[in-house]
Amino acid sequence: MSFVHLHVHSEYSVLDGASKIKGLLKAAEKNGQPALALTDHGNMFGVKEFLDTAAKMKSPVKPIVGCEVYVAKGHRTEKKGREDQGSYHLILLAKNMQGYHNLIKMVSYGWIEGFYYKPRIDHELLEKYHEGIICSSACLGGEIPRAIMNGDIQRAEELALWYRSIFGDDYYLEVQRHKTEVPGADASTFEKQQRVNEVIFQIADKYGIKVIATNDVHFVNKEDGPAHDRLICVSTNADYNDPKRMRYTQQEYLKSTEEMMEIFSDHPEVISNTLEIADKIEKIDLNSDPILPIFPLPEGFEDSNDYLRHLTYEGARRRYGENIPEGHCERIDFELATIKRMGFPDYFLIVQDFICAARNMGVWVGPGRGSAAGSAVAYCLTITDIDPIKYDLLFERFLNPDRISMPDIDIDFDDEGRYRVLKYVEDKYGKDHVSHVVTFGTMGTKSVIKDVGRIHSLPLQDTDRLSKAVPKAITIEVEDNGEKKKKDVAPTIALCMEHVPEFKEAMESGNQTIIDTLTYSDKLEGTVRNTGEHACATIIGRGDLTDYIPISIASDKESGEDILVSQFEGSLIESAGMLKMDFLGLKTLSILRDAVNNVKRSKGIDIDIFHIPIDDTLTYELFSRGDTVGVFQFESDGMQKWLKLLQPSRFADLIAMNALYRPGPMDYIPDFVDRKQGRKKIEYDLPDMEEYLEDTYGITVYQEQVMLLSQKLAGFTKGQADKLRKAMGKKQIAVMEELKVLFFEGGRNNGHPEDILNKIWEDWKKFAQYAFNKSHATCYAWVGYQTGYLKAHFPAEYMSAVLSNNMNNMDEITKFMDDIKKHDIKILGPDVNESFTQFTVNKQGNVRFGMAGVKGIGENAVNSIIQEREENGTYKDIFDFIERINLTAVNKKGIESLVGSGALDCFPEINRGTFSVDLGKGETFADTLLRYGNKFQKSSTDASTSLFGGESTIEIAKPMIPVSPELNQIEVLKKEKELVGMYLSSHPLDIFKLEVEQFASLKVSEINELKDNVFAGSMTPNPDGYYIAGLVTDVSMGMTKTNRPFCKITVEDYTSSYQFALFGKEYEAYLPYAQENTALLIKVMPTLMFPRLSPEEKANRDKSQPLVPTECRIRIQGMTLLSNTKDEFIKGIAVLLPVEKITETFMTEFCKNLRKNKGKALLSLYIHDKKNDVTAEFFSRKQKVALNDELLTFLRSRGLQYNIFKDVKIN
Repeated sequence: MSFVHLHVHSEYSVLDGASKIKGLLKAAEKNGQPALALTDHGNMFGVKEFLDTAAKMKSPVKPIVGCEVYVAKGHRTEKKGREDQGSYHLILLAKNMQGYHNLIKMVSYGWIEGFYYKPRIDHELLEKYHEGIICSSACLGGEIPRAIMNGDIQRAEELALWYRSIFGDDYYLEVQRHKTEVPGADASTFEKQQRVNEVIFQIADKYGIKVIATNDVHFVNKEDGPAHDRLICVSTNADYNDPKRMRYTQQEYLKSTEEMMEIFSDHPEVISNTLEIADKIEKIDLNSDPILPIFPLPEGFEDSNDYLRHLTYEGARRRYGENIPEGHCERIDFELATIKRMGFPDYFLIVQDFICAARNMGVWVGPGRGSAAGSAVAYCLTITDIDPIKYDLLFERFLNPDRISMPDIDIDFDDEGRYRVLKYVEDKYGKDHVSHVVTFGTMGTKSVIKDVGRIHSLPLQDTDRLSKAVPKAITIEVEDNGEKKKKDVAPTIALCMEHVPEFKEAMESGNQTIIDTLTYSDKLEGTVRNTGEHACATIIGRGDLTDYIPISIASDKESGEDILVSQFEGSLIESAGMLKMDFLGLKTLSILRDAVNNVKRSKGIDIDIFHIPIDDTLTYELFSRGDTVGVFQFESDGMQKWLKLLQPSRFADLIAMNALYRPGPMDYIPDFVDRKQGRKKIEYDLPDMEEYLEDTYGITVYQEQVMLLSQKLAGFTKGQADKLRKAMGKKQIAVMEELKVLFFEGGRNNGHPEDILNKIWEDWKKFAQYAFNKSHATCYAWVGYQTGYLKAHFPAEYMSAVLSNNMNNMDEITKFMDDIKKHDIKILGPDVNESFTQFTVNKQGNVRFGMAGVKGIGENAVNSIIQEREENGTYKDIFDFIERINLTAVNKKGIESLVGSGALDCFPEINRGTFSVDLGKGETFADTLLRYGNKFQKSSTDASTSLFGGESTIEIAKPMIPVSPELNQIEVLKKEKELVGMYLSSHPLDIFKLEVEQFASLKVSEINELKDNVFAGSMTPNPDGYYIAGLVTDVSMGMTKTNRPFCKITVEDYTSSYQFALFGKEYEAYLPYAQENTALLIKVMPTLMFPRLSPEEKANRDKSQPLVPTECRIRIQGMTLLSNTKDEFIKGIAVLLPVEKITETFMTEFCKNLRKNKGKALLSLYIHDKKNDVTAEFFSRKQKVALNDELLTFLRSRGLQYNIFKDVKIN
């Protein structure tokens, strides 16, 4: 006899089940069990994966689709009472496809209509959708067991009879026995089960209902019990050592047939009845051909193909003119015929419809992305905006005529518009036809340490230390075709314990709490922790989606309303026949939109950014300068370097750089640049190759080039060419060998020498795995060109749009502001008389900060200030401002934020200190001002509503403005940083400008890149170290696990911030410098860290192989106050005086400045006679100078060159 587990939970019973689906199937097969059910709590998230995995494994175990549903006590729409009183458990199994469809209906309605803490169905749904379903009474949480435990046997019998009346012989009672002797496990459950089981058997005998044994499986193996116990603690947020916390019996594993038979030896029929159920189950296959929505046709068209052809040729005439070239018509007809044969006309009609609607709503749509840009039909329908014929983009790269696969058109919309397009689709096809796609968040390497550490009460500093010790990647040795290679892989707990010193030390520390944390983190890592919605994937169904797939709900982030979410994730949804489209939000489109609006507002110019000249000189000059900060796809430091060397002069250069600047093909950039610049000869293996390689100077860059050349050189069909592209990219050796024969055969037939064919093939093999999709590269190069065009012609307007769309990223904002300053454009703080919501450009061409970026003042307040100003003119003074603004929207906190951010500096009669002046009785001038504003507005309102009309004669006296000194500059800057995230009026380091220029050899923003380069071995650190000049912005103290003090300091310069940790000797030496708002010069050294080896490991190590570093850390080697550095380290200045400048007037002024700025720096003068090429040196023994802004500004203003001598030594 065998046995089948029919009550089984996987990890998709989120934070309750710990079983992996593959592990469950393997265990059932190992036990010789013929079938296995999956019955997750209230959902069918894992069902498709369950069926697919069983098929892929060719498992002899029959997968049974099921769900442990929650049954509401009353009607599913009633939502009252506490969570634990609201529902019962019930097991439902799909007997066949009819049962599957009924099951997904019930499960979906449980979410859509019955969700209350949990998704709940009810008796009404069970009556309506019971066909094809097997039902069992579930665990102690079931409706009948609950009645028995409550002593209501009559109710239990009534329920059993009701369920049997619905399901007939497909209704079973269920018994479980979880006797446990595991220390700390729940022993009380077994007693309850025995009490319930006794009555269950009595009811079964009385009414002839069969009984099955189940084990309520929650984890795969017996030894997984302790890990599952920790998972329950994470789920319930309980301390593991809390005696009152929720516990399982630790018997809920996938027991063997023998174990189950022994447990129920007194009732063997409950074992055999599980086999009876398994025999009733028919094979369920959820894979399906595409079930595409049907597009509603306008009158006058026979079918979708007819209408698609009409729209395509209508668009073709707009794109190419009334006389469409013959070759273009052939391409369009070929595509339309392929689309028709594959059955996808409705797909194209649906996409063109919502893209057309998007444009009509003013939503910005991208030019295309991915392989869809290779379709001429898509171009004619304005789905894409790049001409595929002009740029040699291939339709078969998008839809291979030799194999039917779902088309994949991903569309970029501006960030705000994306939501409106989704709403349009929902309204057009019906909310029940459209859903988002579920995603599953798992317990990641860092997060699982925090979760498990928390439930073990591990000190926060230890969990932080361990989670921060997880590297970005771990280098391991792998075998590739018999050759050992090093490879960077994503870290796991297991790999960290093997390769990361902190983890090794932790496991050897003897601290059982830390050891347990890492041990169980390892076991739970990767387990599903939560569900979410895919950021852009959307399903559009032919009908109600619950007819095809199970649906859940989530709360929409935009509206807060419930939205539908598929229960199958994106990688599985298409094989179930569903049409999935990606509606992507692309921030760059929002930037383009805002930039165009900025140009209209500031200059009155309407720009059609979609039809700008492709050969604009200013734009290519910008790319050639590498002036591409903020330019889409071209802004990285490395890209800027290559652009300067390449000097792009045509759009094809930008497409190629967009494709080449990626890991792998990046190695080909130097050759590409040299060929472009004529330093290397452009050569082709065969003359026939020039047609398709000319644009890339003889180098194969794109997959499309391989496809086109295989057709031209060897006569491949379009389908074969795409097959070759895919095989080479994915290293499908068998397919490549098959195609190689065809390539050589076709090439020889076309008269090409075999040795050259062989070279071409080998070159393709090597590069094809890196070759990029030209369709995508072209689309994104075009967006990059559009942004470059705007920056080249309207830098202030463009960069203000960039700033507005990066408000939440201060590091990026800082970078963009630095770039703006390099273009001699001023950045001005917020101003109630000039600012709008976002960054804008004022009449003087300077960038003005947006008021939406000021903390403490809400959207309504900002809008009301702007609206009043736009309608009735600028605010004349502080009283005019307070009299006119909406004081219900702008409260005291809002006023304080405006003051602190400098938004009221436009009123000269006050300064930022004025508002906080104490006027007595705890009242400030800000309080008085607000009270005056309220009185004034009330008086104005009373006058306007006066019974007798006319003007009020009551005048409200304006309060006196108190005398107030300007606030301390440090206070001003600190407040600015607090309110807008950055310093506006100046920077605390500005007073140390000379010191920063002279002593800082490393920017804070460059630290991580330095670490990465040293770790990768691509650079050797400077043996003299690196110097960072920065301001301490945060200090935190702590204790190590060995109870020693340590300190963390955050240091910030003009570019970014970085946190340094001080331990041991460093802590003792540098603690005095750990004071907020202290400017420091810090000497650092990147240091490689190697694994700590035990004596045994050292003895057995292969000495011929170098130790592999585990990470690179930044060590502090010295620190001093920045204010002391000028006097300590600057030794002197040498000034070059051209003979022709030495006049009596000049020397009088020169000497006056030297005497005025006496100091400690030695002075040397070099008198240079350019005509005779003679230089004389004069060293001043008496005159020493102070190197300050005044002296250096004088030297620069007179065009004098100088050199500062310094000797920097920090300990």
